[in-house]
Amino acid sequence: MRIGFIGTGVMGSAMIKNLLKADFAVTVYNRTKEHAQAVIAAGATWANSPAEVASQSDVVITMVGFPKDVKGVYFGSKGIFKRFHAGQVLVDMTTSSPKLAQQIFVEGKKRGVEVLDAPVSGGDVGAQNATLTIMVGGLESTYQKMQPVFSVVGQSITYFGAAGAGQNAKMANQIMIAGTMIGMSEMLVYAKAANLDLEQVIKTVDNGGGQNWSLANYGPRVLKGDYRPGFYAKHFLKDLKIALDVADEMELNLPATELAKRLYDRMVNGAGLGNESTDGLVNIYHSWREDD
Repeated sequence: MRIGFIGTGVMGSAMIKNLLKADFAVTVYNRTKEHAQAVIAAGATWANSPAEVASQSDVVITMVGFPKDVKGVYFGSKGIFKRFHAGQVLVDMTTSSPKLAQQIFVEGKKRGVEVLDAPVSGGDVGAQNATLTIMVGGLESTYQKMQPVFSVVGQSITYFGAAGAGQNAKMANQIMIAGTMIGMSEMLVYAKAANLDLEQVIKTVDNGGGQNWSLANYGPRVLKGDYRPGFYAKHFLKDLKIALDVADEMELNLPATELAKRLYDRMVNGAGLGNESTDGLVNIYHSWREDD
């Protein structure tokens, strides 16, 4: 099985390296070739466009930044659908719009190509350790066909239903994470103001009812001032906007998620911290920064 992988960011690069370790032949493309050098050095083959990747691959995986990037990769003048071949499997692992996932599925069906939306959760740690959670939408037969690939990069792999269902599951995941990231940030701000030992606070809360993934994985990074992006804050803001747009279509009111969107908008667009990790949210609180 020849795999094409489009998008060599923090997550994509780690996933590509795991595929290479499992002896898959991987052809890659990234908008900036410089950012693909690490995976090329690890054994991946470079292609000059998404179309060229598609022409050389049995399976094409995409993991890019925003829905507009997904649209360009699939439908652009040098996109996947310009050089597809019947029988291919296309898997978009970007966190993107459920409607766009459905559009790609319909286009693939017209052309004899199988399509899955399969966004992931687990951050850079999960990508590096091949323990990602993968949420899948599309045909169940295609989902079964992709198990040998998914099992190399992920640990929890769940089929949710028709095209777009994987993206909707990811939106549910992001809604949950939004709450835990706000909770972690405000817990740390409060504990610092109360002159508590922050390492002890993290250990104690993580062993009690407040235990959550964000705290266990990001809390220690925050104490070190390490905001290198495992997952960009600007991408998380994009996810929250998608979730709220879909919620509006379903006539749902999600006030906590709306609050999270406003806080991340302040971080990304107000404080200019969009290229930091999501845990950098704590830095919009003056009481966190004033003594640092």
